[in-house]
Amino acid sequence: MIDVNLLLAWGATFHNVRKGQVLFCEEDRVHFYYQVVDGRIKMCNCNEDGKEFIQGFFGAGESFGEPPLFDGGNYPASAVADEESTIIRLRKESFLQLLKEHYHLHAGFTQMLAKRLRAKSLILKEISSYGPLHRVATLLREYKKENGFLNNELFKIDLTRQQIADMTGLRVETVIRSIRQMQEKGVLKIEKGKVYC
Repeated sequence: MIDVNLLLAWGATFHNVRKGQVLFCEEDRVHFYYQVVDGRIKMCNCNEDGKEFIQGFFGAGESFGEPPLFDGGNYPASAVADEESTIIRLRKESFLQLLKEHYHLHAGFTQMLAKRLRAKSLILKEISSYGPLHRVATLLREYKKENGFLNNELFKIDLTRQQIADMTGLRVETVIRSIRQMQEKGVLKIEKGKVYC
């Protein structure tokens, strides 16, 4: 999202994080802007029973946890390294000043946040209004679109069945059944346990 050299010029620092390391927790106060250099970060919520709901995954070049930088609230979800990763972080005050001095970056953030809000609205509608097959299909379609692939292009979904369940509020068994049904209908392909749509 933001050029790493520009972030470094504003005082950002690199941090290596191991798989499973928590960067911040839901309801923590916000102190930094975060961007992934390499690896993958997961944003999630857990209920009192330990059931996880995955808000999203963020890879190289993507930022995460931005809304409270703008609204002054606390983090709405926790951020956990889904694999060994390198992130770069910049103090909140420096980040906001950077945006003031670089309007094109501010406009880019506005556009990116609007796209994420639109995708969240769609997923919430699916979860509250439709059955499992429709939920899984919508999630896979949106995931494919987020990764820059068109509907007619074959794309390998790099999410586990458990992650799909955690992103749709379904049980993993239900996700497995839904994926099989989608394969039978020709909506997707399964090769060596990997899902392509």
